[in-house]
Formats: sequence, C-alpha cells, structure tokens
Amino acid sequence: MKHLAAYLLLGIGGNTSPSADDIKSVLSAVGIDADDDRLEKLISELKGKDIQELISEGSTKLASVPSGGGGGGGAAAPAAAAGGGAAAAEEKPAEKEPEKEDESDEDMGFGLFD
Repeated sequence: MKHLAAYLLLGIGGNTSPSADDIKSVLSAVGIDADDDRLEKLISELKGKDIQELISEGSTKLASVPSGGGGGGGAAAPAAAAGGGAAAAEEKPAEKEPEKEDESDEDMGFGLFD
C-alpha cells in the first residue's frame, strides 16, 4: 500500500510514469524502506496504464458491490407495516413484557446494588 501511495503522489506531482527509483526516493524521504519485490510487481502491473482510468474503473466496480449492514433491520420494518392492525396489536404486549421482568426482579428479594 505504501508503494501505491508513493506512486499516486508522484502522479499527482506530474510524473505520469514513475520509476522504481522515483518511488524509493519518496519512501526514503519519510523513512520507509521499499520492498523491491512488491515495488517491481506494482511497476509491472501499472506500466502503460493511465492511473485515472484505473481509478474510474475501480470506482465503478465498487459501486456495484453491495455494502452490508442494517439490511436485516430494514426488512423488518416493511413487514410490520404490511401487517397493519395485527402489527399494532403485537407491539402492545411487547411494551408490557419489560414491566413483568422488573417485577420478577423485585420478587427475588435483592437488588443489583445491595
């Protein structure tokens, strides 16, 4: 990743085709040693390619990747709305249940901080 970051920095600076020595000089300026194997692999994979086009293609591909999180919760809300009156009736007992749990704790004869 550090090699790619140096490559991109050189590209922003106007060097459209950075060499391995260019990348090594950028990395050494911040005290990082370059890994020659990875650096040569990066140079060979990017040789003759326009970095802006690669970034555009990558962004397009990432846009098509589904990003997770929150999907399960979102599906439950429409299902409850589709239920109509039945969903409203189910919600009322759910609100009463926590009160029963609190009462059962009091019946035990001790509290959390006793």
